[in-house]
Amino acid sequence: MNMKEKSILDEMKTFVASEDNRSISFTNKEAAFYFTQSHLNNHPEHAYFAGLNIAKCRIFQGYHLYHGSSKLDNQQSKVCVYPYKMVREHEALTEELWMLDYKNVLEVSLTGAEQQIGLELLGDNVKAIGQEGDILVFSALTEGWVIAVGSKRLQPVAMEGQIIYADAKDEGFYIAVGKTAAEAAALLRDTRDQVDRLKMERIERMENLLLHNTNMSSSDETLELAHRWMNITMDQLVTRQQGDGIYAGLPWFNEYWGRDQFISMPGAVLVSGQFETARNILLSFAKFQNTDKDSKFFGRVPNILAPENIDYHTTDGTPRFIIQLQDYVKYSGDTEIIRELYPAVINSIQGSIDHWMDEKGYLMHADNETWMDARDSELRSYSPRDTRANDIQALWYHQLLAGVYFAEYMNDEDHAKQWRNIAKQLKDNFEKDYRDDAHPYLADRLDKEGKPEFSLRPNQLFAFDMFDDEAFACQAIRTAWEELVYPWGVASLDRNHPLFHPFHLTHHYHKDAAYHNGAVWIWLNGIAMQRMIEAGEEEVAYQLFKNMNWMALNKGVVGGLCENMDAYPLEGEDWAKLTGAYLQAWSNAEHLRVWYQYFLGVRPDLINNTLTLAPRIPGEIKDLDYRIKVGNGLITASYHADSVKEYRYQFKDISLTATVDVSPFEIVEMEVVSGSELVITQTDRSLTVSLRDGQNEAIKEIEAAWLQARADQRERNHQILKGVSFAEPLDLKHHPVVN
Repeated sequence: MNMKEKSILDEMKTFVASEDNRSISFTNKEAAFYFTQSHLNNHPEHAYFAGLNIAKCRIFQGYHLYHGSSKLDNQQSKVCVYPYKMVREHEALTEELWMLDYKNVLEVSLTGAEQQIGLELLGDNVKAIGQEGDILVFSALTEGWVIAVGSKRLQPVAMEGQIIYADAKDEGFYIAVGKTAAEAAALLRDTRDQVDRLKMERIERMENLLLHNTNMSSSDETLELAHRWMNITMDQLVTRQQGDGIYAGLPWFNEYWGRDQFISMPGAVLVSGQFETARNILLSFAKFQNTDKDSKFFGRVPNILAPENIDYHTTDGTPRFIIQLQDYVKYSGDTEIIRELYPAVINSIQGSIDHWMDEKGYLMHADNETWMDARDSELRSYSPRDTRANDIQALWYHQLLAGVYFAEYMNDEDHAKQWRNIAKQLKDNFEKDYRDDAHPYLADRLDKEGKPEFSLRPNQLFAFDMFDDEAFACQAIRTAWEELVYPWGVASLDRNHPLFHPFHLTHHYHKDAAYHNGAVWIWLNGIAMQRMIEAGEEEVAYQLFKNMNWMALNKGVVGGLCENMDAYPLEGEDWAKLTGAYLQAWSNAEHLRVWYQYFLGVRPDLINNTLTLAPRIPGEIKDLDYRIKVGNGLITASYHADSVKEYRYQFKDISLTATVDVSPFEIVEMEVVSGSELVITQTDRSLTVSLRDGQNEAIKEIEAAWLQARADQRERNHQILKGVSFAEPLDLKHHPVVN
């Protein structure tokens, strides 16, 4: 693409009003990120990270620009954000900020100037310490790094106080960072020589993601724009800091967390067809698996994989690692990795059996070893979940079943039989121990004595595969939705609990007291929507999905979703305050996962060479065109709804059994081959599935039967969930923690 041609990325340009003062974030896809706010860096927690950060090190705290002796006032500027750059217009002057892929370099342009232009790097320790030709060298905020600054044309610059001045014709500056002055200066010069190519590579990478991996168009422009932005900000966090990995979130979590990474993996790299990256992530984490058989952490993968720290204190990271290995194989068809990582699968399960499994098959754990891990200064858990949390048992169950899946592929019948038996024992006991007649939802945990504790938390939503009672599932979904699911997301504790904390950041209590006791977690929206869709209520789920699209486009970081929110809006507000990390991987990823797997309903399993097509597209969406990569092939799909709903799926370089699941009709299986097209036509009382060849000639056609049993079940579910509503804030007098 010529630099002057209009890009799909330019159509995503987002204007930010000064009163919104939104967060703006870019990464270089390696170890660096740049954070700023559009008009004023004043966020109570994030402003500290303004400027450039590399591998958890602060480099400088942003910059000021000057036109002559006048400092430009960002608060008076007009700001637009593109996926690849930020633009501020200062009347006749235009500022642009770029990062470049895999290089610790920034370009700060200032065009339209009639006087000399100036750049001031911010930070108490950022001082001029030398010169490399026409390049000035500065100390960084973090010892061990140095900063090189030169004009874009590498013409002489001058220092006046702390301001670096260049001729107006230079049109801006490069800022490069290295371990030595020579390294930083060489990087700057190298960038200057090839900047146009580097910019184009960054643009083309993003365009390829949107056009080839996550392409989706619709007459619903908000849906389309939010989808594009969330894929872009999700991809910001897929980095190469320590091999391929996914940052947990910014600004604090620019490191790889086992738990967060594997929760994020489906929405971050699987639904987008980035299989090589997914494979590298799995192999990278497998290298750090604990292989000391005498350690109680034998078989675990790290909870934290940071440049300076490796930590194994988590129970759920390892099951999620094995489950995501299975998901990766289902999407990619890469069976070679099974042979490569099967020893890691055995170790992961055997370590749990040897050190953590009780006599009922439950997976034991410490208080702080689930995702609800906040503790006080005396290391006491703010949200005790010992010793058998419901979500941990569900993950352990699926880890065992994934193990069976791999063992059968490897013809390892001994392990397959052992793990299958433990999974059955676990499920049988779970149905008895986590339910009673007094509660229309699951117990959150069993305590040390094996007694159920019925605090209403969202963790139960992960455990619905542990019982078979569909009516109870619908009751539990309704209870969870009306008590935990606010229009802005899922709270970590119900509003009637005496420990419920409605605000995350407040003077009433420490923020970690609220972290898992009331604060909203956006990533939980994924499982909440999934369960609602599975119960046949995609219209209800879509209200939450739409709210997240709106939030990504209008609140917080441009184009992405945050980590947390308050459960309640502040007085006088109609939307809760965003808190926690400004961009959180699993928030974006779960939003994307549920869109592909449950609204679009596309779920591949290439070990069994099958593809489930179970679309649950809400009524207000009238048309869609999208692409999904599966294995080495491509599915090009479309949807159009008027009096008839029509779904079309074209298959390229892929042949498998497609399983069409549209309730209340019978499930239809159809063998599809490369070059064929599967067409599903649906009315209120009929469903036709036809297979056509490349010339649109019918190969096979099936009229699916209306199944009264499925219709009756759907109606029973609907009656239980009829009129379900979002949770609503209670009067603050109801909450002792703020009184």
